[in-house]
Amino acid sequence: MARGFEIRPLDATFGAVVTGLRLAELDDATWRDLYAAWLEYALLIFPGQHLRRDEQIAFAKRFGALEFEMAPISNVKSDGTIITESDDSDIVKVLKGNMGWHCDSTYMPVQAKGAVFSAEIVPASGGETGWADMRAAYDALDDHMRAKIERLAAHHSLHYSQSKLGHRPRPGSDYSGYGFHNGPAPLRPLVKVHPETGRKSLLIGRHAYNIPGMSEEESERLLEELVDFACRPPRIYHHTWTPGDTVVWDNRCLLHRAMPWDMNRPRVMWHSRIAGNPASESGLS
Repeated sequence: MARGFEIRPLDATFGAVVTGLRLAELDDATWRDLYAAWLEYALLIFPGQHLRRDEQIAFAKRFGALEFEMAPISNVKSDGTIITESDDSDIVKVLKGNMGWHCDSTYMPVQAKGAVFSAEIVPASGGETGWADMRAAYDALDDHMRAKIERLAAHHSLHYSQSKLGHRPRPGSDYSGYGFHNGPAPLRPLVKVHPETGRKSLLIGRHAYNIPGMSEEESERLLEELVDFACRPPRIYHHTWTPGDTVVWDNRCLLHRAMPWDMNRPRVMWHSRIAGNPASESGLS
């Protein structure tokens, strides 16, 4: 039992379910203990919170400045109609892109620190969210691979990762600006040192490509090999959502992905993204 709440670790190398508190009503002492738990476990799951939008934004702001306050991750339009998989839309292509392992905003000048994510409407099956522990993945590498990647870096681009799905946003689309550009793409090391814990982790995922000094084929092969190795038990966890669940994860050491679901069924999630510190989350110069 921590101060005012209970922590139950997941059956994985990371993550915990936290009960016995209301995120909208945290005093400063409880918050400090919760933040320390977040740095330790990297993923905290809070069942049954049912946060209002202003409460989610306020909770996210306790972690720092926000990259954006709140955005829907959803296949439901504002008028309540459902965007199905057969729709040839930017939204469907972005939702499908999110099903690949990735870190948020690595393709931007400053990588995100983390995210608060909550469930409003979930399908009866599918639509889980998965996370993968890049700290444990780095620790599990053999000495040869660690030595190989220690000084390597890769570019990161949303334009690159979405183009692999055939996605070219329509001019004027909500998805035509943020991250969708032909360059320059930030360069980030394959091995990242966490600015608060000092632990090393892999910085990989679907946005990473084009390792300097390697051919395109060699780079892609190495990056795919690393993701395949990293995203295996016991380093992964997939959460089956219940409406009202809220999670917060550390984007500096976890990958995440959405799982497929029947897009004839609604799924409405709310995402608040915590901005990274430019001193530690900027790309290499």
